[in-house]
Amino acid sequence: MITIIIVAVTVVVSLLSFNDARLYGKLLFSPFMISHHRQGYRFLTHGFVHADWVHLGINMFVLYSFGEAVEFYFRNFFGLKGGYYFILLYIGGVLFSSLPSFAKHKDNQYYLAVGASGAVSAVLFSAILIKPLSSIRFIFIPFDIPAFIFGVLYLVYSAYMSKKGKDNIGHDAHFWGAVFGFVFTILLRPSLFVDFIRQIGLFAGV
Repeated sequence: MITIIIVAVTVVVSLLSFNDARLYGKLLFSPFMISHHRQGYRFLTHGFVHADWVHLGINMFVLYSFGEAVEFYFRNFFGLKGGYYFILLYIGGVLFSSLPSFAKHKDNQYYLAVGASGAVSAVLFSAILIKPLSSIRFIFIPFDIPAFIFGVLYLVYSAYMSKKGKDNIGHDAHFWGAVFGFVFTILLRPSLFVDFIRQIGLFAGV
């Protein structure tokens, strides 16, 4: 399973970086270093390092929870190409979710970021598109809610917190990673969006 391989590689690289400040510094996302020192590899490598055990654990738990399901559906939809599309979904999520921060902070040498949150959000929202009525339990809500409602709340919260900008969480990466995952999956299989609207309509009684 590609999901398991991604989780394993991310865990190994993150653990190595926990004990090696030099490795951590080389892999993290630094718009300044990318812009002024041509270190474009950081667009990708920052997705394999994390700030701490909690950060790593949450991202890998969500990825494992939804990644295997999305990978399964991709293989059913696209056959042998499904695995390649899943890799593109994940890598695209890492890259695309970083672009707004790069544009905003490319001259700020103090802005640094790590984590696979953008890619994980892409996988999560691909799953929401495919199964919008599946149940998701949000950490602050003690009961299950339909996936599409969770998705709306997630986007609204991420956009609000990104604008507020008073913590060290990359909310803009969460938002744009989610958008990428949703749109990318639609582009691969447009009929999924039609079915997405149909299922929500049935849920709403329309």
